Amino acid sequence: MRKHTVRLLILLVVIAAIVLFWLTRPDRARLSVAEVSGRLPKITPARTHLLPTVQIADAVGWPAGKTPVAVQGLKVQAFAKGLDHPRWLYALSNGDVLVAETNGPPDEGGGVAGWFERRLAKNAGESGASANRITLLRDTNHDGVTDQRSVLIGGLNSPLGMALMGGYLYIADTDALLRVRFTPGETKITDKPEKVIELPHNGGHWTRNVVAAPGGKTLFVTVGSKTNIGEDGMDAESYRADILQVDPTTRTARIYAAGMRNPNGMAYEPRSGRFWAVVNERDGMGSDLPPDYMSAVELGDNFGWPWYYWGGYPDKRVSPENPELQQYSKRPDFALGPHVGALGLAFAQDGALGANFSAGAFVGEHGSWDRHPPSGYKVVYIPFQPNGFPLPDAKPVDVLTGFLAPNGDAYGRPVGVATAADGALLVADDVGNAVWRVSAR
Repeated sequence: MRKHTVRLLILLVVIAAIVLFWLTRPDRARLSVAEVSGRLPKITPARTHLLPTVQIADAVGWPAGKTPVAVQGLKVQAFAKGLDHPRWLYALSNGDVLVAETNGPPDEGGGVAGWFERRLAKNAGESGASANRITLLRDTNHDGVTDQRSVLIGGLNSPLGMALMGGYLYIADTDALLRVRFTPGETKITDKPEKVIELPHNGGHWTRNVVAAPGGKTLFVTVGSKTNIGEDGMDAESYRADILQVDPTTRTARIYAAGMRNPNGMAYEPRSGRFWAVVNERDGMGSDLPPDYMSAVELGDNFGWPWYYWGGYPDKRVSPENPELQQYSKRPDFALGPHVGALGLAFAQDGALGANFSAGAFVGEHGSWDRHPPSGYKVVYIPFQPNGFPLPDAKPVDVLTGFLAPNGDAYGRPVGVATAADGALLVADDVGNAVWRVSAR
């Protein structure tokens, strides 16, 4: 009887160990990134695990003499090096380029989740103090390399987006939209910025982007969610996971579009004039779900977060449910692949990069931390039709790669992208501390 009990206990321990291994093993992708991209991506059942898949590339920086790799027909060179976590770009019509040297504010999160997030940020090269400034880069001899730089304005609070409108430079700090008088050609701003409107902050996604709306009267500002799927309650997500429309005259804001977990890049498609945005989707559903996306955005759109993804697929982890929203959840126009970390957005202009890259969107993919194998860590191009939407069978085309070392470390991580005045593509690299310039050979 005693031997039978011992054998039974051993069997139970073995079964428990197998179950624990099954629940905690890293989830592996079963689909390629290409299969979960395009206008009709494959959407498979969610796979949840007791512990999240963690596979983040350790930030090591670029070895001497090494650069990213441009696709055939294009070339890449360093437009500027030695920057301090350059994350976002704004190209001026006179050829000057503004770069936000920035990092997230001090993490206020506590507990196990806060420790976990800080550890991930450290490995990814995102845990340092923020330079909190905007630097001006100038190429006076037009050789594609910065030969003059100056701090345009400092003393900011984790700034990101920049937009010029009505004689003001608008700056999206993590907690406020600011503005200050500025004329292109100036190399230093001495005036103190004024606050246009306070923005939701304190935890969660800290980046805020801003673009001027047509007509020069209002601006669009992105505000990402505080949590992954609203786990702190939706009161904590007030005016978050949205694109806000701000009127600087009345200093008021309204929700222009909602249900976007972490919108970042915004830009206007030049031929149609349609307004587009790039969005990071949620975590914890496996390596194949859901796709980050880009989409045309109109007033009143709701993309479903946190209850739904990709136009009405329910996230069963979210409670309470919101069944009334399902039929109104807008399906995005283009999937970029799962967990690619899509952030930057810029449209090609004037055919400066050749016929293959003359009518479409460039997207900076910062890279995954919760997919096996990794995804993103590159800049891609999506070809568009004359009607202002991607080609029906379009897939993302690699434009700038080589950010990952053979051992999986990150030489760099692309973030913001911008089209320079001469049509070249500029890419901010916040791990490589550089701005890369991609041009035609």
